[in-house]
Amino acid sequence: MKDYYKIAEISKLYNIGVDSLRYYERLGVIKPHRDTNGYRLYDLKDMYKLTVIRNLRELDFSMAQIKEYLDGQSVENTLALLHQEQELLQQQLEKLQIRQQLLTERIQTLQAAQQSTVGEIQIKTLPKRVCVTVNQHITRDEEMDFVIKKLHRKHEDKIRDLGNQLIGAFLSMEQVQQGVGNVYHSVFFVLDQEQTEYDFVFPAGEYACCCYRGGYEQNAACIQNMLAYLKEQNITVEGDAFELYKIDNRDTMRPEEFLTEIQIKVSAAAQS
Repeated sequence: MKDYYKIAEISKLYNIGVDSLRYYERLGVIKPHRDTNGYRLYDLKDMYKLTVIRNLRELDFSMAQIKEYLDGQSVENTLALLHQEQELLQQQLEKLQIRQQLLTERIQTLQAAQQSTVGEIQIKTLPKRVCVTVNQHITRDEEMDFVIKKLHRKHEDKIRDLGNQLIGAFLSMEQVQQGVGNVYHSVFFVLDQEQTEYDFVFPAGEYACCCYRGGYEQNAACIQNMLAYLKEQNITVEGDAFELYKIDNRDTMRPEEFLTEIQIKVSAAAQS
């Protein structure tokens, strides 16, 4: 085994750029020797320090923190650093576990959405849902995307991941009655039930539900069909229609793959 290694060898061995090695030297973290030609020579002590630097940088320690540790290295300081590393690793593991759970939920949600039946009107019993919202007149998809982002920025502390967030919008019923679709007056996010700060609540109860695939211009016809069905069944409508986006441009660039569910609050049962 060699006693000294040149900068190119160390760079390759540790996968650290030559510029970074020179930067560490300028900081005084490592102090390579020089041969008679002025070339840097790194010994085993330098290699140990580079291992420490690499490991601590992966845990987001600053170079100032690393230098302070290496300058005052002792058993006590090493134990303190190891405990700090252990805590940081535990925090990273917890974040990874949360991320894994979010990915599992998203996979399950998308797979279930792909299996959804479209065009069938169902009466579902749904739990209470708390929501945050922003009111804005929307007539174009680009406006919808902007309002969603605006709502997200306002409430990002309440949202784990925008990809997993259930998003919805209230349609303009005046436009729907005229057969005009894809016109909205507000956008909302359905929050986790443990959230205590929200703007409004969908009460628990019965909702008429119907899914459609494809572009949003068909929502007016879908709602008109649902309202005609409810009238025929003597089911009382108790609220305006709204959409929930099960598959949208967060998941696919193909509009024909979009899946949207229309929901309308209704009375608990059909009247005889």
